[in-house]
Amino acid sequence: MAPTHPGLSLSLRPMSSIAQDVASTAAPREEPDHNYESLRVTAAQKHILHVQLNRPEKRNAMNKAFWREMVECFNKIAQDPDCRAVVISGAGKLFTAGIDLMDMALEILQPQGDDVARTSWYLRSLISKYQETFSVIEKCPKPVIAAIHGACVGAGVDLITACDIRYCAQDAFFQVKEVDIGLAADVGTLQRLPKVIGNQSLVNKLAFTCRKMMADEALGSGLVSRVFPDEVQMLDAAFTLAAEISTKSPMAVQSTKINLVYSRNHSVAEGLNYAATWNMSMLQTQDIVNSVQAAVEKQELKNVTFSKL
Repeated sequence: MAPTHPGLSLSLRPMSSIAQDVASTAAPREEPDHNYESLRVTAAQKHILHVQLNRPEKRNAMNKAFWREMVECFNKIAQDPDCRAVVISGAGKLFTAGIDLMDMALEILQPQGDDVARTSWYLRSLISKYQETFSVIEKCPKPVIAAIHGACVGAGVDLITACDIRYCAQDAFFQVKEVDIGLAADVGTLQRLPKVIGNQSLVNKLAFTCRKMMADEALGSGLVSRVFPDEVQMLDAAFTLAAEISTKSPMAVQSTKINLVYSRNHSVAEGLNYAATWNMSMLQTQDIVNSVQAAVEKQELKNVTFSKL
């Protein structure tokens, strides 16, 4: 497990009750603009939203509603001026068992189309739509922290690789499962996982064999940045991190995410040019003045009021 940062236990103690409340079904405040069949969205703390995969009785398997609702949910979050960070987790005993084959079989195995060309056209459109379900997380400028416990199988890996930061509990395991059901992963894992862990040989092995990657190996490979003894402590840490991020300038944080995502897919020269073009306007934000003034006055950023974004 990752070593505990000196002093972190002190910062986590005040958050323990919050993390347990968020994990429960009663305490968090429901977000009125987010009403879904497969997701639950609550205001965990000021400026922080908690998105839960919320089909625990089905092991959070991803049904047709999920693929549609994730896009709606994160498009709303992207435009929410009060939200500065997001934690995404799974309700119940695990993160997700992956795609709900029983619910999705008809759409995938009996696609529409009068001939091969038209059937292929339909399937391409369908796959592109499903890809957006996870790409929308990456496109959302708010930092998204994945908190994984138990199984994270198949499309669950597609989901978490689109997130910005990944924490997991000691009981977590990760499995690229698509080859075992006769197909190549096509909604993000094969494109993002190599860039997340930087080890093409390991990615190939995981994808070809569908073997489980346990929590300690996930930490060693860089898939997750910390491992915690249990779900409660993991959520504790995830919300503590989200709270820390939420104290910073939202203009600075969201600009940083946009530039990081762009630079990952472009050359250094292209990334630098993009950053220069981006900051020629963003450097004019009042947030810089407020942040510098706070530093000069030795004031904590959490006491600085930044405009909504």
